[in-house]
Amino acid sequence: MQNTQSHKQAFWFTLINYLGIAIGVISTVFVYPNDKDFLGKVGFVDSIAQMLYPVLVFGGAQALIHFYPNLSENNKRQLFKYGIFTISGIGIGVLIVLILGQFIIDWNRYQYLFFAFPLAVALAFIELFKRQAANLQKIAVPTFYEKIIPKVALPAVFVLVLLGLVTENIGIYAFIAFYFLLLLLLSQYLFRFFSIKGEGSFQELFNEISKSEYLRYCFYTFIGSFGSFLAFRVDGFMIPLFCEFEDNGTYRIAVNLASALAIPATGLFTVYAPQVSALIKNQDWETLQMKYVETAKLLFFVGAIMLGCIFMGIEPFFELLPTGQKLMASIPIIYVLGSNVLFNMATGFNSEIISYSPYYRFNIVSVLILVVLNVSLNWYFLTQTEIGILGVAIASFIAMALFNVAKLVFIYKKFGILPFDKSYAKLILVLNIVFFGIYAMPKFENLWIEVTVKGATFLLVTLSLVFQMQLIPAMNFWFNKFLNR
Repeated sequence: MQNTQSHKQAFWFTLINYLGIAIGVISTVFVYPNDKDFLGKVGFVDSIAQMLYPVLVFGGAQALIHFYPNLSENNKRQLFKYGIFTISGIGIGVLIVLILGQFIIDWNRYQYLFFAFPLAVALAFIELFKRQAANLQKIAVPTFYEKIIPKVALPAVFVLVLLGLVTENIGIYAFIAFYFLLLLLLSQYLFRFFSIKGEGSFQELFNEISKSEYLRYCFYTFIGSFGSFLAFRVDGFMIPLFCEFEDNGTYRIAVNLASALAIPATGLFTVYAPQVSALIKNQDWETLQMKYVETAKLLFFVGAIMLGCIFMGIEPFFELLPTGQKLMASIPIIYVLGSNVLFNMATGFNSEIISYSPYYRFNIVSVLILVVLNVSLNWYFLTQTEIGILGVAIASFIAMALFNVAKLVFIYKKFGILPFDKSYAKLILVLNIVFFGIYAMPKFENLWIEVTVKGATFLLVTLSLVFQMQLIPAMNFWFNKFLNR
């Protein structure tokens, strides 16, 4: 029953994410290229907020998943309330530091920190509420709010700025306001299923779990979260430091389009996080291995099909668009970032396995090493080469690949499991043969035919072969179930 519920939640999660991505893609190819400078500024604010919000959460959201299964009903509520208390307290401290800092630090872009702070506060509470919704297996509606509202908000603000109806600063504030609307709707939905009127104090909570253990776990997960930003998302912060906001806008367009590949992974990882935590605590390694392989193979399959279609048709597709010339600069970056996302998907939920195991400290060591590597590579490509933002994408790919390989080796040594089997190897071989075979086909003079024929052929041939060879059992199961109905 739990498995069925998880698959339903994953289905709706993925569907809603793709709806959000569809809105985002339309905005990315038709709206954002008209003012890449403003897009770069919004991206800069968002990157700073993404850096601040792990500080505010301080591991409380991950701790909500980690400690939740073993707590009494009352202390589950207390744990959630303690997360709210933590965000509020740290938020006040960070605001005081920002106010005092403006009198000490002479930086012409310091004002963007004050844009980013309220956004970081909203993101911190949203993250905490999302984790609680995941504990309740109620992620479809929160996902709808999270993925649709910002995707509608940014193009709406863009249009207002492009038409000259509001200034850029007012536009950024309006964009942030949409996140607080999202938080309001999310809290109203969550409290329909979960009350925080638990009896007792936090002392009762820390009688059931060790406070020192809780704080230690929060500290390590905070370092991991903050380090992960520096390792994998620091590009949106560093590009404006060495380049123009317009360059950041070009990079942001590529990120928006490449991120469509990660939607299935985001859904499955969110749904499976509580299950992974429970399986590790129960030491059910056989079930964990099965889900590990099943998830990694499915995600690689979906991601490879999507990335293959992008390689087949994105250039002629952009040539057909009125904003095509402004989008062309993003194509090489899309290729690199898309490959980056696919590699991450192909290795399954290895981060979740480590995070919810007794070895969660490993994330800290590996992430801190990668922070140094990624920041150094970004600095090198931005200041010592002529390839600019393409070098930033390459730096991100190197960092992600090394990080995932390190996690795979670590998990195998500690648990003796890997997300690979013989059918996975067959799947990789089939996809590569089909892709390179169709990619080598002669180009069509008509761009519409070039886009549709190659993409459709790759999709249909791949689906047919994988179905016939039964390489993805879940696909055969759902397809046969649909036919039986």
